[in-house]
Amino acid sequence: MARKLRMGMVGGGIGAFIGDVHRKAARMDGRIELVAGAFSSDPAKSKESGKALNVDPARVYGTHAEMLAAEAKLPADKRIDFVTVVTPNHMHFAPVKAALEAGFHVVCDKPLCYSMEEALDLKKIHARSGKQFMLTHNYSGYPMVKQARHLVAGGELGKVMKVVVEFPQGWILALLGDVGLKINPWRMDPKVSGISNCMGDIGTHCHHLAEYITGLDVESLCADLTCFQGQPLDNDGNVLLRFKGGAKGVLHASQVSFGEECGLNIRVYCEKGRVAWKQENPNYLLVQKENTPVMTYARKGGGYLCPAADRVSRIPAGHPEAFIEAFANLYVNFADTLCALEEGRKPTELESDFPGIEDGLKGLSFIRAVVDNGFNDAVKWTKLGA
Repeated sequence: MARKLRMGMVGGGIGAFIGDVHRKAARMDGRIELVAGAFSSDPAKSKESGKALNVDPARVYGTHAEMLAAEAKLPADKRIDFVTVVTPNHMHFAPVKAALEAGFHVVCDKPLCYSMEEALDLKKIHARSGKQFMLTHNYSGYPMVKQARHLVAGGELGKVMKVVVEFPQGWILALLGDVGLKINPWRMDPKVSGISNCMGDIGTHCHHLAEYITGLDVESLCADLTCFQGQPLDNDGNVLLRFKGGAKGVLHASQVSFGEECGLNIRVYCEKGRVAWKQENPNYLLVQKENTPVMTYARKGGGYLCPAADRVSRIPAGHPEAFIEAFANLYVNFADTLCALEEGRKPTELESDFPGIEDGLKGLSFIRAVVDNGFNDAVKWTKLGA
């Protein structure tokens, strides 16, 4: 397809961290351009953001409903192709629902929405719409994560036995100490964030990464959550996991781990080998197979990477690619999928490699199970499911 895809954005105005990440990622490969948006719940701020982003003033809107109605009236070669939703959690449902029902494809930042009830509604709406949906669990976009998934799926390492995944951060300590750190306190507000802060924000990344790399679903869990400093939502948690098929796991997520930045890392131990990956050193994957020394796989390696990993590596090894590129890798696959559909062909497995509506439902199920289980002193196991 010899044109750029046209993106409309809901939320993500000037000063919003994740909105800026999405915009940079979407335009990185020259496949997508931002042409419209309702960038703030405040119409004046939306207009101001649109001006700063060089969006045509006529296509900067006060609300998502206004944007969708106006864009739907434009000719097919002018209107947006898809909508990206980057609002706080409690404002995901309405624009995603409206966009799907208006006939637009959708990209949504995680989590899928505020509650499981909303998620189940969106699943039905999405099925009726026939449109594509992508949830931006961006860590699955890293090349070495895809290589880890390939190695585990190939069977050379044997059956998965244990998964250890953790995401320690320390940012909340500075906020609680009132040192003027500029972050998003809405994540600590149940009315905005939902039933969880830490597990809803970063614990879901751990959960998705574990399932993505292993290809196994978490069947049940036993959790211990804490709301340190009297906060209304969890800011630290430890979870035991049981996967379908018998594998066991340990998941740790924390925002009160002093000195930690974004320490997401995962180790998958199999019968005949292991893989280990760290988000803060993302271009390398440690691999050890039976009767071999520890090997380091590098992004853009010497011809040994799987097609999924090689496809999302842009520059030679030794030149770092990281967080925004991982988002961009999801956007590239999403764009290729939309182009394939416009060309009248079925997207390939590589093109359709991005998280979807089912991943969103799994994430909400994980959050609910952890919260239901994590504040009970009695040791018990909770099954996941809608």
